[in-house]
Amino acid sequence: MKSHDKIRDEFVRQWLLKAEEDYNAAGSLLEHGVTFLSTVCFHSQQASEKFLKAFLTYHQIEFPKTHDIAELLDLIAPVDSKLSASLHDVIVLTNYGVNARYPGDFPDITISDAQEAVRMAEKVRKLVLELL
Repeated sequence: MKSHDKIRDEFVRQWLLKAEEDYNAAGSLLEHGVTFLSTVCFHSQQASEKFLKAFLTYHQIEFPKTHDIAELLDLIAPVDSKLSASLHDVIVLTNYGVNARYPGDFPDITISDAQEAVRMAEKVRKLVLELL
């Protein structure tokens, strides 16, 4: 029978694999220039969300099904207020999880927006992996 820690670590590993997949997809698509800007931003948001959920899973903090980065950071704050505060700027990625995926009032995404989204995902990745 697997220990509680082994089971937790397996779930963390699964979250990290999915996060890495989205992170790598965003970076690869960004190399194609202006063709996939909203998709780059979407995968940047998804990677960030999943890295944060890996951190929460490691600390055995339950979280709802959400794409809201601020909500996830609020759950992280009691365990690691420094991490939560240092990632406050990535809350803007939340809009790329849903709003930018559909036509409507969301402004056109620029190459600069996409580059910044990937940079933010890289920041989340780096900080979370350092702590796990």
